[in-house]
Amino acid sequence: MKRKLIAGVAVAATASAGAYLLVPEASGSSSASSAGLERASYESAAKTDVCPAAKRQMRGMWIATTQNIDWPSKAGLSPGTQRAEYVKMLDTAAARGINAVFVQVRPASDAIYKSSLEPWSQYLTGKAGKDPGWDPLPFLISEAHKRGMEFHAWFNPYRAAYSDNIAALPANHPARQHPGWVVKHEGRLYYNPGLPSVRDHVTKVIMDVVNRYDIDGVHFDDYFYPYPGQGTKFNDTAAYNKYGEGKSLANWRRANVNQLVAQVDKAVHRAKPYLKFGISPFGIWRNKSNDPAGSKTNGMSAYDAIYADPKAWIKAGTVDYLTPQLYWNRGFAAADYDVLVPWWANAVKGSGVDLYIGQALYQIGTGGAWNRPNEIPSHLAVNKRYPEVKGDVYFSAKQVVQNPLKVMTRIDEDYYKRPALLPLIKGLPTRPLGPVKNLRNAGGTLTWTGVPGARAYAVYRGSGNSCELVAVTTRSSFQTRANGAYQVTSLDRLYNESRPAAARVG
Repeated sequence: MKRKLIAGVAVAATASAGAYLLVPEASGSSSASSAGLERASYESAAKTDVCPAAKRQMRGMWIATTQNIDWPSKAGLSPGTQRAEYVKMLDTAAARGINAVFVQVRPASDAIYKSSLEPWSQYLTGKAGKDPGWDPLPFLISEAHKRGMEFHAWFNPYRAAYSDNIAALPANHPARQHPGWVVKHEGRLYYNPGLPSVRDHVTKVIMDVVNRYDIDGVHFDDYFYPYPGQGTKFNDTAAYNKYGEGKSLANWRRANVNQLVAQVDKAVHRAKPYLKFGISPFGIWRNKSNDPAGSKTNGMSAYDAIYADPKAWIKAGTVDYLTPQLYWNRGFAAADYDVLVPWWANAVKGSGVDLYIGQALYQIGTGGAWNRPNEIPSHLAVNKRYPEVKGDVYFSAKQVVQNPLKVMTRIDEDYYKRPALLPLIKGLPTRPLGPVKNLRNAGGTLTWTGVPGARAYAVYRGSGNSCELVAVTTRSSFQTRANGAYQVTSLDRLYNESRPAAARVG
């Protein structure tokens, strides 16, 4: 996921046997499929929330596999080394409060999982199409679930290859089998978004993962039609002439993207209603100078340059969440963070679409405002002014681990002191599990009987207005650190919460 800002000019154009607790302690084990969940009302679950104030927040990170940005650290590592790297990354992320990972499973019409539709990714072995000797995806998912983290499978929908040499691709690559699907553009291959066969293939690839793996969500990044590069025309004239139906070229291109988004949304939720489908669009929809509904910015527009229209997705209800990439500092003239957050908050207001902010952790230490250790922490302070902002996702996992300028430490100390349950998204299933049973205290250790299907358990200290969430654990026990009244709830895979069971320590 190469990140960029184009603002007038080009600018800064995520097998351990141990048990783990999410913040602030460590936790271990269970995840269960919830295919029987059905869509229901958001409000019914909210009524069961214990200590509802300010306890739900997305705290995610992207794990990029393309070009070995995050994982694996380089191609050709042994399966054991790949597993060890991932475990270490997740352990560090859990310690820093992360509760969801967005893992790139399809960088460029390739797969980091066993697929009959597309070849193995070169980023596993160093050679496109080469079998790495194991299927990483079940492991990647289960390790996230062991830590109570959601696992979102991240797909790049239209990138076909980083080279435009079709003959060099593996024999089973769709671009070799269907050369009419692709457009050669500035040295790369792109699937043509205007072709129904391309939309069907992309949807088929996604549904193959949805149906075979226990993921929690499907995620697209910001790459739709190619970003402006050398100014070369994207050669989709033949498809436009065939399918344009009198629309302008720009409107037709946006309609193609909208159609894919709607098609994927429908297929995903028809197969597994509990899955989340979201997109992390480029941070500027349109500038106010081009559209009164746009933001007071002066940068590249997703709507005009890459034909992505998040406002259309919000209006149509074809996404569950958006994570706009607001990769600019506060006060940046072309695209001020302080301007864009309220614009996006207003865009989703009342829609039922969740809003998380994509944070440019990769920018820290690169100069200017990004040399300020408090730049991104101050973004989180801004976010608190807008109730529509329900969390953040950091690009990328490498920096979450490396902790440049101790920024993640600062965020952890100032904003992530307490663990957080994941937000409840309107329209997704809200049928909580049953409560935990046999909750008891023995010398300060709470134990209980696990609930079938529970992703994790929430532990609270206190009650009423004085209660606080002290742990989210995947174990059926918790070592308390202070006397008092405690409550424990079970959490399903969507973090719907059961009625509490209560016990006293001391």
